[in-house]
Amino acid sequence: MENISNTTNLNIRIDSKLKKESDTLFKELGLNMSTAISMFLTKCVNTESIPFKIEKSNPTRELLEAIEEGEKVLKDLKNGKRDGYNNMEDLIDSLNNE
Repeated sequence: MENISNTTNLNIRIDSKLKKESDTLFKELGLNMSTAISMFLTKCVNTESIPFKIEKSNPTRELLEAIEEGEKVLKDLKNGKRDGYNNMEDLIDSLNNE
């Protein structure tokens, strides 16, 4: 068992629903939040890694289209096409009419 003098406090902010759900899970597993987090951190230190795969998500079709539209606007602006975008409404109209 840990000696209380060798411990420190860790304050974190998490979504309240996530905390409630994880508290329930850990209780079912016979753990409390502090023990579960200590287990996670111990595993990280022992393996010198995060103990699960972390991936970036693939962009949605809408995001890719928005990026493409933004790049077109930038290209137009760099090529001197400024008369079509005198204000935000003109820019939005131009994007919606393509």
